Amino acid sequence: MLGKASINVRTMATRLSLLVILAAGAGCASLNGGSSESELRESGLCSEAGYEAIENQVPTGDGQGHGPDIGSDEWKSVVEFRLGIRGQDGVPARDTDAWCRHIESLAQESATGETSRVEAESQPSFSCEGVEAGSTEAMICASERLSALDRELSGVYAAALEKAGNQQPPVLKAEQRGWIKGRNDCWKAEDQSECVAYAYQQRIAELQASYQLVPSKGPVRFACDGNPANEVIVTFFETEPSTLVAERGDSVSLMYLQPSASGSKYQGRNEMFWEHQGQATIVWGYDAPDMQCVRVR
Repeated sequence: MLGKASINVRTMATRLSLLVILAAGAGCASLNGGSSESELRESGLCSEAGYEAIENQVPTGDGQGHGPDIGSDEWKSVVEFRLGIRGQDGVPARDTDAWCRHIESLAQESATGETSRVEAESQPSFSCEGVEAGSTEAMICASERLSALDRELSGVYAAALEKAGNQQPPVLKAEQRGWIKGRNDCWKAEDQSECVAYAYQQRIAELQASYQLVPSKGPVRFACDGNPANEVIVTFFETEPSTLVAERGDSVSLMYLQPSASGSKYQGRNEMFWEHQGQATIVWGYDAPDMQCVRVR
């Protein structure tokens, strides 16, 4: 009888030990952030539904259907910006489950503590605290429309900066500073708000086309004045407003779609492109003569 009792005691002790080990393992998993990488994928944190959940807590659009594609690298960049962690050390790589876990945690904190969604959607990308009264920044802060455009530009600029990589980021930053100075000159305009809105729309389209951040059609080749060597190469971009980038030799021109009674007309700084039924009139340079061009099949 004593031998059987001793065996039963040892059996119960073994079972208790196993329960303790299992409980400790569960506790460690909780302390380490919950699920393993494989379990995280199964849970859908980095899935489309997971991205939508993050978007609901950290909105990246302007509330009117405009913004980066959810789940894209541009979208992740804007999410990091909205959370104030873009460029910080220790942020996991964007193509990892660790990034999703990190962002999800920060997004929950943001939703419950730092700022509400309504506040996030009504403010520009910069802080409105301490802006000078009567300044362009103050006007942007007071306008939901301009604030939305500022947030959109912030995301597009961040994507362009990443696309520039090691090529010419200092040039892009200098251009952006120049654009801000031009935007602030809208105080001279009769309708300052419309002037600022137009400046934002033009800049957003410019960056999207110049750094190929949106879908495009082309390139399409045009031979001009009956000379195949006199060629203009055109790529059309789905921006708002629509744009094209034309190349002639070593020169490049960005042009914006203009109102036209027929065909499609685009205007650049000193260049013009007007196409109708496969034939185009192109002006290249200030006060230059018209060139008659046809598509090269």
